[in-house]
Amino acid sequence: MTEEEPLSAHPPGNGDRGFFDRRGRFRRMLRIGGILAVLSLAIFIGGFLRFADSVATLAPPESPRADAIVVLTGGYQRIDQAVELLRAGSGKRLLISGAHPSTSPARIRKMTQSSTDLFNCCVDIGYDALDTIGNANEITRWIHDKGYRSVLVVTNNYHMQRSLMELRRVDHATQFIPYPVVNTDMKSTDWYADPDLLRTLIIEYGKTLIVYARQLAGWGTSPGLRTGGSTQSGVRTLLMRSRMLPLRSDIV
Repeated sequence: MTEEEPLSAHPPGNGDRGFFDRRGRFRRMLRIGGILAVLSLAIFIGGFLRFADSVATLAPPESPRADAIVVLTGGYQRIDQAVELLRAGSGKRLLISGAHPSTSPARIRKMTQSSTDLFNCCVDIGYDALDTIGNANEITRWIHDKGYRSVLVVTNNYHMQRSLMELRRVDHATQFIPYPVVNTDMKSTDWYADPDLLRTLIIEYGKTLIVYARQLAGWGTSPGLRTGGSTQSGVRTLLMRSRMLPLRSDIV
């Protein structure tokens, strides 16, 4: 009688499954990656909701007062609000930062229905900034040239957080007071149901996250200026040059 061979520990055909084994390294990596992806998405959504809430609750001060006023271009509504603050005596002087070089002071004055005396007396126009980083550099240069210590910052509510981050990055001494321009009252409307507003908020939130990451990592930035950061070509020089340009309706 022959001695029976011991049964195999594994059923026939069930050899080593390699990466696809339930306990294999590849499966573990997939599970960990999936968990990290879900957590990242949850953090992103939670951060976005917090960002949207901060935008919705941001309100201008009741009695704004500062040495001067700056407005970051991006629409005439921002400039209208800044000029109105200047008329009300909320600041001594106004800088319109980031105007397109082809847009003349006369065109801006006409669109804001301001007097020639007001513009000649108390309004400067900067044509050097290309983006928000450039706005911060152009504004800081103007502040230091004028010797101001407190400034009202006028821009859209969704753009305010990133603007203040860039301004405070290059200028720690000046007091920047936010004066948000509200196009849509997010507190009384279902803003998440408006695709245009939702897209604007998501894009701005993404840009704000990039600024956070850049500052945490200590990454450098380009000056965001047409003159490459040169201090020789300031607001006044560009203002004089713009008066020789034809009137156009575009402003950024």
